[in-house]
Amino acid sequence: MWITVGAIAFVGAFQFLQAASDATDRPLGTYLARSVVPLAEPSVSAFGASGEVKLAFAMPAQEISYPLDVHGDPTALQYAWIRVGDTTLTTAAQPLTGDKVSAPPTAGFYRLALLKSGQRRSVEGLTLAVLVPFGEKERGMLRGYRIGTYLAERVRGKTPPPEGFLEISPADVDLPITKHLKVGDFLNHDQRGVWPSYAAVNPKLLDKLELVIQEIARWHGDKAVAAIDIDVHSGFRAPAHNRTVRRAASDSQHQYGDAADVAIDANGDGKITAIDIRMIGLAVEIVELKHPDLIGGLGIYTSGHSSSNYVHIDVRGRRARWRGGG
Repeated sequence: MWITVGAIAFVGAFQFLQAASDATDRPLGTYLARSVVPLAEPSVSAFGASGEVKLAFAMPAQEISYPLDVHGDPTALQYAWIRVGDTTLTTAAQPLTGDKVSAPPTAGFYRLALLKSGQRRSVEGLTLAVLVPFGEKERGMLRGYRIGTYLAERVRGKTPPPEGFLEISPADVDLPITKHLKVGDFLNHDQRGVWPSYAAVNPKLLDKLELVIQEIARWHGDKAVAAIDIDVHSGFRAPAHNRTVRRAASDSQHQYGDAADVAIDANGDGKITAIDIRMIGLAVEIVELKHPDLIGGLGIYTSGHSSSNYVHIDVRGRRARWRGGG
């Protein structure tokens, strides 16, 4: 989690006059009223190495960093949170000072709002996901949703379970979390129709997937990046569901939000073939060379059917390679 709150551009006399001249069709008093809350945007560092991650993560009421550039006078600025899809303030206004903000106390998806002199301005581009803590899970259930049991809950020394889970309602499914991915891409594939649903997602995985797409686009001269689609076959798998997946590893990275099985038409011929899968694998290798902090697993799966051609990508923190089952 990160934040750098900086007033990077105070409005000088020249800028004021220039802006006023651009607004000759409205009274000066109206322009001044609209300028009380300065324009602000998430800093470049907020979007990960790829520049395309649109989701930050926090635990309830956690003090976090939120990278923010304020273009104007930050004096007396306050902040509050607005739940995505709503227009009312969810939290009370707090002073925006230093480089920390407090997350809302309730799980959900939120956007930051800046307030000053009774006015407010929403900060666009970055959504905050407040997680449901893992500690709320009881006997394999989380708020009525079946999660199951992680190996670390039974066997000492295994991978620790996720710190928390996204709480997802039907209205959240299409929420963008990167340039090419949305919340629904990481839904657990069992218990369809049970809401809210829950999923663990690692922000490092989101960054890695976008970097892989950017690498493939670079081979096409970068101009194709907007047109590239990524099909997520499998994102988060709850342990209870993972046990039912044929040939799935008992401690699969999917359970921790660290992995995704994806397919990309890497050569742009309109089909997903073994050639595309090998190209994706090469892109993963290049991304890991450039970004060692995103090192992880790469599994190549190919068959005679396009629906069975995909790549497993994860961010387990150590190199692992395999083909076919496993």
